[in-house]
Amino acid sequence: MMNTNLKKPLLPIGIFILLIWACSAPKKQESSPIVAKGYDRHVELQWPKQKGISSYEVWVSTENNKFAKRGTVADTIYMDFVNDLGKNLNLQYKIVGIDPTGGSSDLGVVQATTRDFSDEELINMVEFYTFRYFYQGAEPNSGMAPERIHIDGDYPQNDQRVVTTGGTGFGIFGLLAGIERGWITRQEGADHFQKMVNFLEKADRFHGVWPHWLHGDSGKVKAFSPNDNGGDLVESAFLMQGLLAVREYYKNGSEQEKAIVAKIDQLWKEMEWDWYTQGKNVLYWHWSPDKEWVMNFALEGYNECLITYILAAASPTHTISPEVYHQGWARSGGINTNVEAFGHKLRLKHNGSEAMGGPLFWAHYSYLGLNPKGLKDRYADYWEENRNHTLINRAWCVENKEGHKGYGEDLWGLTASYSVKGYAAHRPGEDLGVISPTAALSSMPYTPEESLKVLKNLYYNYGEKVFGRYGFYDAMSPEENYYPQRYLAIDQGPIVAMIENHRTELGWKLFMGAPEIQAGLEKLGFEK
Repeated sequence: MMNTNLKKPLLPIGIFILLIWACSAPKKQESSPIVAKGYDRHVELQWPKQKGISSYEVWVSTENNKFAKRGTVADTIYMDFVNDLGKNLNLQYKIVGIDPTGGSSDLGVVQATTRDFSDEELINMVEFYTFRYFYQGAEPNSGMAPERIHIDGDYPQNDQRVVTTGGTGFGIFGLLAGIERGWITRQEGADHFQKMVNFLEKADRFHGVWPHWLHGDSGKVKAFSPNDNGGDLVESAFLMQGLLAVREYYKNGSEQEKAIVAKIDQLWKEMEWDWYTQGKNVLYWHWSPDKEWVMNFALEGYNECLITYILAAASPTHTISPEVYHQGWARSGGINTNVEAFGHKLRLKHNGSEAMGGPLFWAHYSYLGLNPKGLKDRYADYWEENRNHTLINRAWCVENKEGHKGYGEDLWGLTASYSVKGYAAHRPGEDLGVISPTAALSSMPYTPEESLKVLKNLYYNYGEKVFGRYGFYDAMSPEENYYPQRYLAIDQGPIVAMIENHRTELGWKLFMGAPEIQAGLEKLGFEK
């Protein structure tokens, strides 16, 4: 008779433990296509576009997997400002795709944390976001900066692919900072600049000078006005200020980088600065192939155009005489004045704004590469002039005699930007209650503590109203409830350039390192 009570063979103890572990261990989560990055008061989410999906819902959970809807977007990026949820948060996000029929599908789940940022981290964040305008936001064919980026997609002039020469020159300093800070690789930077200089070589030029605007897809001129359809010497100077910094950055680089250097040097030497004098002792802003000199705009100081004369004097091939600077720009000494506002003196006669100084971009555009520290000539100490110009602008806003909502020590800065009246050159005495973030932020080298107060106020207290994927939007007005989600290259560029100059003086070191610049300054009688 068979023994039905025979013992079954025991499993080896190691296999038994492995089986227990396999049954009890949590399953590894599938990787999510969603990328989340937490900052101080916001989380940025990005995900790949999904076929057949027309919109995306963003959901967040703070605990217990209880999700609340944060928004619905057609785009594949969402910036969630979480002031309403608290600080130093551990968050879980999910993205739900919605198809045209209303059907839904989960894309995945991702974790994100927010934490208090130091001042330096906040400044770095703003510089990084602004840098993206000139890299992620660049016009794809040319690598140049679009004149404008409207997040709402509304371009009344159908100009979303129109690029700006001057704005590109400003943004170049941001691209160089991006390489140095590891936001893009050195190779990515070189590829970008190679595309840019190849485009500029083939683009329309007029006696070596580019127009204000170009069509990014073709390189053909886009007229700025009926008579302004040719060379723009000032915008081209802003562009070359940036390109010479690139030349200095890459001069000891790889073969590709040295080819970029050679191309920039060629473009630099082909600029006919002397042509733009009409044989007189002054530079002229415009020349048109069919209207010729009809604009007849002589560059006389003081305004944003100083860099144009520095570069013209520095040109190794088409230079100008010192008399062009002293008699033209400096008006044979007529550029000087002696005014004081709010306890701060101005020695230069600001065109049309002598009493309190012009819009603040006059203290920025020429000084992204040209270092105003210690820069002096017979007319001014340019560091003192720019700092006093900034402090007057700030003091006007702090005093706020006109009673504009929000103005104060943490909300100041008047300059040219989008406005409640379209576009306006805001300045003391011409104040529409519109604050342009670029004004205070681009002044960080001059007023670091005062500018930081504005940065913090904008980010912490206005949040998503004023801050987007390319940094702070162009303008805002609390009293008009005016918060357009729109950017201009000429305002974003100085922010990233001057913040980096404040932090490391990168742009100043590169541009001032060009031997022609030192020779040009000496030629004009600067002490630098």
